[in-house]
Formats: sequence, structure tokens, C-alpha cells
Amino acid sequence: MKSLKPYQEFLLYIAVMTVLLLLLWWMEFRLLIVQNDYELYLAFLAVFFLFFGIWVATKINLQKAKTIIIEKEILIPETAFMLNETERLQRNISQRELEVLNLMAKGLSNQEIADKLFVSLNTIKTHSTKLFEKLEVKRRTQAIETAKKLQLLPPTLA
Repeated sequence: MKSLKPYQEFLLYIAVMTVLLLLLWWMEFRLLIVQNDYELYLAFLAVFFLFFGIWVATKINLQKAKTIIIEKEILIPETAFMLNETERLQRNISQRELEVLNLMAKGLSNQEIADKLFVSLNTIKTHSTKLFEKLEVKRRTQAIETAKKLQLLPPTLA
């Protein structure tokens, strides 16, 4: 047998509406029809539907908080990062190019790198182009990924 839990609130609404309809029916036959006092009947209906409308509006517009849990594995190197000097020398990457690569990995734009290293934008573009050639890549993201694989950059930068 299925659980009535999902329908519990709906069944409560039905029960309340049934009781209210019986009350209205009783009032109609006992008080209002006998006395012909339709103004009282209409006022009762107006107040009832006013509060019922306010209650329904609060139920409909109630913002429900939605919690999303994201589990992500964070890799923390067990040993300190050691620059692969042999790979750097083999690919003929200068210290300045390595600095530019480090700043690229931190997400800085060419203009921000130029400002930080006190050089012109064209110099940074030249260093970037040479780095791409030496690492045999076409984009910054590929250069950063390749440099991490070759241990020219730490696996994660803060």
C-alpha cells in the first residue's frame, strides 16, 4: 500500500474545506435563511476568502532553500615542488619566460603581467609566443597544462 505522506497536506486542505462548507451550510439554513440577513453572510464569506487568499499566497510564494553539495577531490602535493631544471634547459626556457608562465598560470592578462614585470605589452607577447613555440602549444591553457606535466610549474598554484 502506498504511503499517504505525499498527499497529507492535500488531504488536510480537503478536510478543512469540508468543515468550512458544512459550517456555511449550517449558517445558511439556521441563521441567514431564517432571518434573511444576507449582508452578514456576504461579510463572513468576504473575510473567509480574504484570509484564505492570504494563506494560499504565502504557501505559493514561500521560497524554498535549495542546498547543493559538491564533492571535489583536491590534490595536495606530499612533497615540496621541485622545478625540473633539465627540462627547462633542454627546452631553452629563460628565467623571464618562466616568470611570465607563472603569472599566466595565476590567471593574469598580458597587460597585467606587463605591469607587474615593468615591461611593455609587446615584450610579454613576444615571451608568450616563444613559450608557446618551446612548449609546442597554441594556447595559454595548453601551455600551463604542459608546463605542469613537465614540472615547470607546481601542480596547483594559489
